[in-house]
Amino acid sequence: MELVKKKIHMDRISSRAGTQVVLEEDVNISDNKPDASYLLNSKGEIIMEEIRAGENVVNLRGRLVVSILYLTDMEGTCASMEAVIPFEERVNMEGVSNGDLILTDWTIEDLTVGMINSRKISVQAVVSFGLEMEEHVEQDAAVDIYHEEPLEYRKRTYPVVQLVLQKKDIFRLKEEMELSGNLPNVFQTIWHHITFDHVEFKALEEKISIQGEMRAFFLYEGEGDNDRTLWYENTVPFSGIIECHGCRENMIPDIRYSLGQCNVEVRQDFDGEERVFCVEPVLDLDIHLYEEENMEVLSDIYGVDKEIEALTTEVQLKSLLLSGSGKCKIAEHAKIQNTEMPMYQLIHSEGEIQIEEQAVVENGIAITGTMTVTTLYLCSTRSIYATKNMMPFQYVIEAENITPTSIFKLHHSIEQLTVTMLDSDELDVKAALQFKVIVFAVQKSNLITDIKVEELDLNKLSELPGMVIYIAGQGDTLWDIGKRYYVPIAQLKEVNELVTEDIKAGDKILVVKGSI
Repeated sequence: MELVKKKIHMDRISSRAGTQVVLEEDVNISDNKPDASYLLNSKGEIIMEEIRAGENVVNLRGRLVVSILYLTDMEGTCASMEAVIPFEERVNMEGVSNGDLILTDWTIEDLTVGMINSRKISVQAVVSFGLEMEEHVEQDAAVDIYHEEPLEYRKRTYPVVQLVLQKKDIFRLKEEMELSGNLPNVFQTIWHHITFDHVEFKALEEKISIQGEMRAFFLYEGEGDNDRTLWYENTVPFSGIIECHGCRENMIPDIRYSLGQCNVEVRQDFDGEERVFCVEPVLDLDIHLYEEENMEVLSDIYGVDKEIEALTTEVQLKSLLLSGSGKCKIAEHAKIQNTEMPMYQLIHSEGEIQIEEQAVVENGIAITGTMTVTTLYLCSTRSIYATKNMMPFQYVIEAENITPTSIFKLHHSIEQLTVTMLDSDELDVKAALQFKVIVFAVQKSNLITDIKVEELDLNKLSELPGMVIYIAGQGDTLWDIGKRYYVPIAQLKEVNELVTEDIKAGDKILVVKGSI
């Protein structure tokens, strides 16, 4: 006899670690930049140069790049600069060794930028790193058996989600946006902010489709007499294809994306004027593709004229509990920070989500965090100012039957942000936060991986009666009775004139040893 086996492909996190890094530096404004009089906005980006595993340690090397927008000492004009802070960190991580692939997430928990004087800026940041070592495991499971000897076996069906493909990739975009007719030509770009909304992925044959919206905001210096700081904002839809060998329709995509390198240039229009912003962003993708299957495996075996023992291995099987999304709406009034600089006209608003806690609760995942909204506006003196408002939120995304042992992955984005003026010092902020989640239930199961076949123990067999009336107890099955007396199920059904295998406590089952 021979088992027919099938491989189950599983992924699991075998080790986790985390650390916080404090980065700080005082940075001089370069000589070709004007003096700073007021800081308007700042944004930080972590660029990783190396993530290298050693023996029980992971080496992180990279740099924090902080873009800073400031008001110059010339009325109505802005400028920008960059501060670059390199870092190296060793993180103890038990169980890793040379060459292991380490999944790394990072969050800039706090970024504080301040003016020391008109030529020097202080930068302080707290960066949190989360590290995971993901293992891909192949487990054999017996799904059938070839046999000539008389034996009994039964099967069980498990809903199983298998990891089919995991890889990193990129998606390149190129979009051109031309200034509207009432805006002057571009002399130079001062600042830009690129974000992505409504991004959706779909698995197709040998490829993945992507679609969404790209929002772009630019501050620029006008040409000629229009040397004041001006602005332009636009939203464009995009779509595309990512080649992905091994991908099939109806696979379950779990894809994280983040903005990587982004090149912004000003190009000439058909009339030879500098009026076209060309944006070439790169989305970094972390792709996991899962496939759901109802897998039928052998669950038990017994012999009739031989002793057959099923050898099992305990494994953790994942099944899909939920792949969905939820939206949290925020609606608040917010006062500007500097009431001495009242608002005359809004220019641009951008938001950022910081997740502080995510935990499994009854039938859901509770999320606690803060949305920070930075708004640029024009004051009555025609100078640009900024205000920053923090808005806490709590939200529970529904996940029926989730338990503390379930595994979930959560992605968040700001799907919609609308900021309007109520008066010169108060804003009306409305936002829709989107949370996408994929939840896996984890079930410990004993899978048959081999069998041990021996001759029947004649002493044990002789102790069994040739014929017996067995009174079924609570929970007894026909299978249990047949296995106990080495009798085929079909024979038990025939002798007792049973149509199905269903029996209940108190039923009298006639067991006749040997063929009838």
